[in-house]
Amino acid sequence: MKVVTFGEIMLRLAPNGYYRFFQDDQLQATFGGGEANVAVSLANFGLDSTYVTKLPDHAIGQAAVNSLRYFGVDTSKITRGGERVGIYYLEKGASQRGSVCIYDRKYSAIQQATTKDFDWDNIFDGADWFHFTGITPALGENVVEICKEACIKAKEKGVKISCDLNYRGKLWTREQANKAMTELCKDVDVCISNEEDAKDVFGIEAENTDITGGKLNKEGYKSVAKQLADKFGFEKVAITLRTSISASDNNWAAMLYDGNDYYFSKEYKLHIVDRVGGGDSFGSGLIYAILNGKSSKDIIEFAVAASALKHSIEGDFNRVTVKEVEKLAGGDGSGRVQR
Repeated sequence: MKVVTFGEIMLRLAPNGYYRFFQDDQLQATFGGGEANVAVSLANFGLDSTYVTKLPDHAIGQAAVNSLRYFGVDTSKITRGGERVGIYYLEKGASQRGSVCIYDRKYSAIQQATTKDFDWDNIFDGADWFHFTGITPALGENVVEICKEACIKAKEKGVKISCDLNYRGKLWTREQANKAMTELCKDVDVCISNEEDAKDVFGIEAENTDITGGKLNKEGYKSVAKQLADKFGFEKVAITLRTSISASDNNWAAMLYDGNDYYFSKEYKLHIVDRVGGGDSFGSGLIYAILNGKSSKDIIEFAVAASALKHSIEGDFNRVTVKEVEKLAGGDGSGRVQR
C-alpha cells in the first residue's frame, strides 16, 4: 500500500525538558509538521510512505529531508526551491501551565509554492491514499489551489483522500477556513476532527460539552459526526475525544462513524511526555487500519492506541511499531519492562 501526504515540514526549536523559553541558553532542534508526522508513522508501520512539500536547496532544507529519509519515507517527490524553512518554537507545558507554540513560517518555501511546482499525475502513480490537513491550505490562497489540484487528481486516479481539519487560528480566520475547507472536503472520503475543529471550521458543535472543564458528551459527538458525513458525503468520520485534566494528564479516546454505526474506543489515562503530533499519530493509525481491512471497532482502537503511545515520545514523530500498537490496543497498557 502506498500513501502520499502533502504539507509543510518545519524546524522545531524547543527548550530542554520543560524549561520555559530561554530559561537556559539551549534549544533542541528537530523537525516536524502534521503531514510529515503522518508519513513517518506510516513508514514505521511498514507502508510505502511518500511525503510531498517544497524545501530550499540548502543545508537546513536538506536536514529536513534527511530527517524523513531516516525513517524510510520516500522524499523523491519533494520540490526544491525557495529560501527558508518554516520554524516553530515550542515550550512544553506541565501541570496547570499549558504548552506554547510560536510560528515563524511566513515566506517559507511551501508558503510561496505554486501549482506548477507539483506534478500530481506523477506523484499519485501507484498511490492508494492521499492525506493532508487543514494546516496546509491555511498557508495561503496559492496553497489552497495546490490542495485543490491534488484532490482533483487523486479522485481521477481512484485514490482515497483523508483530511484532518486541524484548525489553526494563528494562520487564518474561521471564515477563511470555512470557505476553503468547504470546497476541499467535497473530495474527502475520511474526515478527522476533534472537539473544537468541527465548530471552528464548519460551525458544527457538540451539545452539552465543556472541553475546558473536562466534560464530554458522547451523544453530542455522534451528532457532530453525522452532520459532517451528511454535509460532505464522507465515508467515515473520526473524532478524537480529549479530556484535559492538566497539561500533564489527559484522558484520551475517540469515536468512529462509518455511515451506519458509531464506535467508541476505550479511554486511556495519559501522563504526557510530549503532546505535539498526538493527532497526527491518530490519523496515521486510522489510515493504516483502514488500508489493512480492519473492522470499524478495530480501526478506532488501533488509531487511539497509536496516539496514546505517541504522547510518551519526545518530538513530533511517533516512533512505534504495529506490534507495539496492537499490544496496547489489545489491553496491555501495563508499561512493564520487556525482557
